[in-house]
Amino acid sequence: MYVSARSDYALRAMLAVAAASTGGDGGPGVGGELVKAAALAESQGIPLSFLQGILLDLRRAGLLHSHRGTEGGYALTRPAGEISVGDVLRAVGGSLTTVRGLPAEDAGYHGVATGLRDVWLAVHGAIAVVVDRTTLADLLVRREPSAIG
Repeated sequence: MYVSARSDYALRAMLAVAAASTGGDGGPGVGGELVKAAALAESQGIPLSFLQGILLDLRRAGLLHSHRGTEGGYALTRPAGEISVGDVLRAVGGSLTTVRGLPAEDAGYHGVATGLRDVWLAVHGAIAVVVDRTTLADLLVRREPSAIG
């Protein structure tokens, strides 16, 4: 699995929004303080222009609400305990694992290499277990991912 800067930034931004929504304790996570894009960029060391595209993807995926105006900003659409790392990764990067730029399930082999597809699918499944069981709330309270802890 390759974690791109885009994926890393998206997770960091979502955690910052979740912390503002929950008070940082991993609680319910909806409502609370709205977080401005500029504040997210500054607090997480993310270039603002890059972050704005990421926030748009997260909003389109239904993970964030945006509110316009001087008092506007971003908030979670669901509680932090209901948004997984996998949700965020898929929102900004598509498939969790790729083989030559294609989703692992689309990899095709012939002859002696036929078994490679099964390996890539197993890797994909193992990654999915960890990222889909780990929520923003888990990370806010620094719990171990349930698949490995």
